[in-house]
Amino acid sequence: MLNGSRRGPTTQGSLFDERIRSSDADGAVGIERAFSVPFIAELALKEKQIQQNIRPVIAVHKWFARRPGTLFRGLLLSEFAAPPLAEAFFRPHQLAGVRVADPFMGGGTPLFEANRLGCHVFGWDVNPMAWWVVRQEIEHLDLEAYEAAARGILDKLEREQGDLYSTDCQECGASNAAVKYFVWTKAIDCDDCGEQIPLLPGYILAHAGRHPRNVLICRRCGELTEAESLDEPGCCRGCGEELVVDGTASRGRCTCPNCDFATTYPRPECGPPIHRMVAIEYHCESCRGTHRGRFFKRPDAADLDRFSSAGRCLADLALRVVPDDEIPDGDETARLHRWGYRRYREMFNPRQLLGLERLGRHILGVEDERVRNALATNFSDLLRYQNMACRYDRRALKSLDVFSVHGFPVGLVQCESNLLGIQRPGTRTNVGSGGWSNIVQKFLKAKQYCDEPFEVRYSNGRKSLISMPGEWIGDRRNGSDEGRVVALHAGSSTEAKLSESSLDAVFTDPPYFANVQYAELMDFCYVWLRRLVTAEAFRSHSTRNPDELTGNVTLNRTLEHFTEGLSTAYRCMGRALKPGRPFVFTYHHNRLDAYYPVAVALLDAGLVCTASLPCPAEMGGSIHIHGTESSIIDTVFVSRSTGRVARRELADDATSIASLVRRDVELLREGSVRVTNGDARCVAFGHLIRLAIWNLRSNWDAGAAVEKKLARIGREVDRLGGWEAVHANIGADILQSRRRGGTIGEAELAYDGGVDDEVPF
Repeated sequence: MLNGSRRGPTTQGSLFDERIRSSDADGAVGIERAFSVPFIAELALKEKQIQQNIRPVIAVHKWFARRPGTLFRGLLLSEFAAPPLAEAFFRPHQLAGVRVADPFMGGGTPLFEANRLGCHVFGWDVNPMAWWVVRQEIEHLDLEAYEAAARGILDKLEREQGDLYSTDCQECGASNAAVKYFVWTKAIDCDDCGEQIPLLPGYILAHAGRHPRNVLICRRCGELTEAESLDEPGCCRGCGEELVVDGTASRGRCTCPNCDFATTYPRPECGPPIHRMVAIEYHCESCRGTHRGRFFKRPDAADLDRFSSAGRCLADLALRVVPDDEIPDGDETARLHRWGYRRYREMFNPRQLLGLERLGRHILGVEDERVRNALATNFSDLLRYQNMACRYDRRALKSLDVFSVHGFPVGLVQCESNLLGIQRPGTRTNVGSGGWSNIVQKFLKAKQYCDEPFEVRYSNGRKSLISMPGEWIGDRRNGSDEGRVVALHAGSSTEAKLSESSLDAVFTDPPYFANVQYAELMDFCYVWLRRLVTAEAFRSHSTRNPDELTGNVTLNRTLEHFTEGLSTAYRCMGRALKPGRPFVFTYHHNRLDAYYPVAVALLDAGLVCTASLPCPAEMGGSIHIHGTESSIIDTVFVSRSTGRVARRELADDATSIASLVRRDVELLREGSVRVTNGDARCVAFGHLIRLAIWNLRSNWDAGAAVEKKLARIGREVDRLGGWEAVHANIGADILQSRRRGGTIGEAELAYDGGVDDEVPF
């Protein structure tokens, strides 16, 4: 728990109390009426394209599937600030005394948005890494002390192993050019002739674009040659061999270039795969001004010797930081096992292990606990770039970290980033990515944002930063003893010790059944981080927990398991929520039956869904979404124990529900969202679940078996028509949308048609 002083601002406390009493009395205010779908949709869509620029706080540490902070700010202000939202959004607020909880805090977005607005916040997560990340986001930090310590560590690392990341420039001959990336390929011995086969899926190192010409690797000698055209790439500049584009490895089979024998891969019985260095991208400050494009070279003998020397240095060290933990079985870790990885340390090469060992030792030597913890967090975040599962993006010409997709895909070509990072002399500008200086710089910006948060306003194609004086993120304010309650718990929210009717709101982004395997992925960082920090939550050897709410084939976690866990958490939060106050959460899934647990959990908790609001929550260009039928739209479910619902929202057949979906699609289009069939499907799912809850609320048996409750939701959804019937009534024309500029006026944004015709519950 991080408890700041309670001497927070009180000037708006009485206004807040009056506002709540008014809401309780006549239901005239709240999210259902004040929230603007087009306004928030347009801001959220822009945020997701450049989320670290709009909400820099998320750069504290990697987390998965973060929802837009814009969305939760909009929801909080819709409930607790005076309308209209479009005006309130760009004004600073201090909601003193408001108590907000998040039972599944994950990356912490609802909590740091509420904390920023002056609320007391309470969060739970069974994953200790989630607890740690949110703590580091909100915990106050002396930035001067932090920056000095980070710089001092970098200086030590440069003296100890800066030469391991230098190379000879092929343009000017300088011997101190800084390596940005070492490019490696997996290799395997031929079953016939015994020659080592590089498992290259293709011989293109870099596509023309960010570099003036295409760069290809010679299949015979390994030399790099630039080519204007890939159709006629020409011959190798080293040996004269005709250059080819297609490689020898594909779909688990490769052809030996020496004897043409076909060999299969991977071979887990042989242990972790071996790698061969095939290229280097570097940065030469001496001739940067006269050279066009990037610097590429084939590794020479000196480059290979530097790598070998790192292995010799590592062998002489008694390791204190490098973990020896085994990789347990799992849905995602099975991919690692198929490639012969059995321990996490095997996913790193000797140079990476040497650098990480030394870096960790320097961090352990920092006396200030908060600074040391911040640096340990940087170390953990750095791991995703410093491993042999990173890939080299041949078009963007950069490293793709191990979590660039939400899993452990093992590619054939790897990218090793400069562990130190490269900064231009006299500036803080970083060259390349994936180094210590990169991580420190983005962390520093994240914590500076916590001290002085801002919003980005768009108008006529231009954007401007709007400062928010008086708002800040933290357990106490920088430079003062002004604070607020921040209570974070590494454990299940089902065990929360909350008094009845003690919360003003619950805002959360719960797990989505069978989506990201958070624990399996976060163990990759956790096994290292727990060697650098002292925390009760880090006593376990893994972040995996029997209470984790994800579908998981390996652990036999079914939809019923997910439903029971969600229901227990919702009931716990529902008891702590004041009557009529909002329980709000986002949800997103491509399967309708994956929404059934949501309905069961709300009904079990005695909550009624009063609105299902659509909002963009993903980037359409994300690697795991682009080119698929997946949606970028979340449904925001708003629920309360008592209140009123507009009669026009209570559709009871597929035709009427389709009309609501069409309306929401139009609202999204007004927010510049290009709506797809997958998006419309998720919007419809939200309405079907909302209406099923409404229809079943009066005679719901919370004590029935979970299988029966899920089946009952399914029957009610079918009675309403289900997706197929709703889809048939939507009409294809609504999905033939185009991006529009701007948002519609606040007077046009009524979601439910006003308050004149409402049904109380």
